Amino acid sequence: MEKKPNTRAKGEQLESIANDYLNARGLALITRNFQCKLGEIDLIMQDNDTLVFVEVRYRRSNRFGSAAETVDRRKQRKLLRTAQLFLKIHHLGQSTPCRFDIVGISPQSRTDTLCFDWIQNAFGTSDSF
Repeated sequence: MEKKPNTRAKGEQLESIANDYLNARGLALITRNFQCKLGEIDLIMQDNDTLVFVEVRYRRSNRFGSAAETVDRRKQRKLLRTAQLFLKIHHLGQSTPCRFDIVGISPQSRTDTLCFDWIQNAFGTSDSF
């Protein structure tokens, strides 16, 4: 099922905003929207010697939980498997330091500014298998 054009455009815009946010904190972009049959990773970045797989989530409201809380075990497994394929394709071994971060984005109430909830090392292989 294809995403609506407006949803895709909004997602790309938020990924760009998250990329800028992380760049300002010292991370360097490697690639955006790595896709394969297993899934998609929004941002893949470098943080010193660590490869960082980033899931970007947006919520208009925290009424039903934060944006980061929407990354459930099923989504974590998809991200892990997709990351493993990325590592294999790029000939990066088991010794490559990696982590999975979540950037939750939500609007600040009563203003046009955005709030960021950056969770570093949000989950790992032992959390999902």
